[in-house]
Amino acid sequence: MSDKKKLYSRIHAQADGLLTGETDPIANAANLSALLFMELEDVNWVGFYFLKGGELVLGPFQGQPACVRIGLGQGVCGTAGESRQTLIVDNVDQFEGHIACDGASQSEIVIPLLKDGSLLGVLDIDSPRLARFDRFDQHGLESLAELYLARSD
Repeated sequence: MSDKKKLYSRIHAQADGLLTGETDPIANAANLSALLFMELEDVNWVGFYFLKGGELVLGPFQGQPACVRIGLGQGVCGTAGESRQTLIVDNVDQFEGHIACDGASQSEIVIPLLKDGSLLGVLDIDSPRLARFDRFDQHGLESLAELYLARSD
């Protein structure tokens, strides 16, 4: 088992414990973003955006202050939300339309939060290191997003 698989297995177990018995989506997003920020190396921002009125609105996060509203199709978050597909960007400076909330961010992964085919929001993680995220991160984070959705109303 790779180191990342072990890492995400440990984080999943911790998240399961944190989210068990709580169904409030904001409380669960706050705890999950804090857990990921604490456990993942080389990340400078971890947080949630929730779909409200046709745009993504900032939710609980860890890191520097962030953009509050992102239109669907705009930036990495809006593009991932609109496509309903996880998006890994190795170099955000090469992503057309990237929204730079933190100039230190170099790479990013965004996981859409889908329930019954509907977009509820996205989980967004930034890194100050180029090409920080890979398919192991994608699989681990998608699994955590599914756990979050299963435990939240």
